[in-house]
Amino acid sequence: MPHHALEITLTRPPHPRRPRHATNRQPLAPNHDATRLMALLPAKTPGRAAHRLRQRLDTRLPIDVITTHYPDASGQILLNVAFSPTTHATLRHAADSAGQSLELFVKLALHRALAQHASDEADRLDQAVHHLLTGTTPAHLLAAVGHALTRTPGAAPC
Repeated sequence: MPHHALEITLTRPPHPRRPRHATNRQPLAPNHDATRLMALLPAKTPGRAAHRLRQRLDTRLPIDVITTHYPDASGQILLNVAFSPTTHATLRHAADSAGQSLELFVKLALHRALAQHASDEADRLDQAVHHLLTGTTPAHLLAAVGHALTRTPGAAPC
């Protein structure tokens, strides 16, 4: 049976004993502040692995989202989100009004939000570059960016 790497995003950092208590049910690898945890589960599909992980840990940790850590063959990441009953009803009504399944409605809304974020970020960077170019030449700006990137910790070497 294949194993699936899953990432758990917590709503807030848990009490220091909570991750240890949760690891009694499922081995977890936390990040520095324990708001993101990694788990490896055997299951036939990533969806089943995420569902099983949520069943094991939902009462033990303040889980916000569970995602697959690696994209599938088509480049998609699986999201496992537990909505409150009110949120679920609101989304269900909106999906029904749009003539879509709840899963498709949330997927399309997420794609739109991510596209909007990418567009906003590109616009912000474009404005920042234009502002920087008012006081220097493109060649000097490019040299400064190259210099900054080579001094950034964790950046890929040029």
